[in-house]
Amino acid sequence: MKLKQALAGVAALASLTAAHAQSANTFYVTTGWFRFMPQDTSDPLKIDSVGGTPVNIAIPGTGASVGTADTVGLSFGYFITDHFATEAEIGIPPKFDISGGGTLSSFGKVGTAKLWSPALLFKYYFNSAEAKFRPYVGVGATYVWFTDAHITNGTFEQGVLGGPTSVSTDRSWAPVFNLGFNYNFTKHWFAGFSLSYIPVNVTATYHTTLNNQFGTQRVAESKIHLNPLVTYLKVGYAF
Repeated sequence: MKLKQALAGVAALASLTAAHAQSANTFYVTTGWFRFMPQDTSDPLKIDSVGGTPVNIAIPGTGASVGTADTVGLSFGYFITDHFATEAEIGIPPKFDISGGGTLSSFGKVGTAKLWSPALLFKYYFNSAEAKFRPYVGVGATYVWFTDAHITNGTFEQGVLGGPTSVSTDRSWAPVFNLGFNYNFTKHWFAGFSLSYIPVNVTATYHTTLNNQFGTQRVAESKIHLNPLVTYLKVGYAF
């Protein structure tokens, strides 16, 4: 009888140890590696105004492209139920290289900018809370903006934009479509991978002081359809 009770106790302890913590009222945190892969296209470079006079002239065949970037990421999440969770994702702003496109591709890299895109996601997890492998789908929103945008190619700045140029970008909300999985190693530790798609556009505005005796101001813009795929390879801890 005592042996049976001891074995039952060991089984119960083993069951408790093997249980996983991705269940209702569980908080978790992850860290890992974000990779941003823009699936970009762009509209032609457009001259908006010269000396304050609107012109709205697009330069045919011109364009711009944005390179791939990597950064360290962090997320905080909470399981509302065994299957529904909400998660906030942030990362160290990655620096993107911006290159000329179309007839401007010969200039290569023309500038750089840092991307900010914190996101809030709502996820549905499949399988039971005790399962080791838990795939999920999610949807959410992100707020996208750039900082530290600079023209780094002097030949492009002087030959195409026409003189010393400062750059600003707009800000916008965008939806996030997400899928991925977690794999639970213990009650607390897990690893995972996710893929997100963000349909978003960004407009860069160039304020140029033209190289003439009057120092005429010219405003131009480029609209880039970024639409990045974002992967997140992560390790996490559940409380």
